Amino acid sequence: MKRSIIIITIAAMMTICNSCIPKYTLNGAAIDYSKYRTISFSDFPIRAALVYPPLQQLFENKLKDMVSQQTRLQVVDSPNSDLRMEGEISGYSLSPQAVREDAYASQTRLTIQVKIHYIDAKNPALTSEQTFSAYRDFNSDQMLTDVQDDLCNQICNDLTDLIFNATLGNW
Repeated sequence: MKRSIIIITIAAMMTICNSCIPKYTLNGAAIDYSKYRTISFSDFPIRAALVYPPLQQLFENKLKDMVSQQTRLQVVDSPNSDLRMEGEISGYSLSPQAVREDAYASQTRLTIQVKIHYIDAKNPALTSEQTFSAYRDFNSDQMLTDVQDDLCNQICNDLTDLIFNATLGNW
């Protein structure tokens, strides 16, 4: 009798302890993989006044790579996926940030803006449309053509982080 009480008590404690274990993900993704298995991306055309042609491919690849590396979602080419991201590169602009005594800019800011339409086919309440923006400053003594690739790479990293956290990260 006493032995069966001890066994029942231990079994109850193990059940309670196992049900209280929190689950954490280190990548920030808050995805229920039992509901969501696929994601698709449309092209992100450049609709900005200034156009840097390699930017579209760079941004699209970085966004797809981040989702592939940070989640278990399968990237598919179907509009019938569980999740979908579409949008456009809506801004690519230069603006002076600091002025020298001779009235010329000493720092210039490159800003890239992206509109994202995030579509959740399983839970339409989570569907959203947002605009994200990121920038980098560079010395005006440098030609934009000399630093453009590196700046766009850094800015696209920032943009994909922001987009991931706002959509799949559920922040």
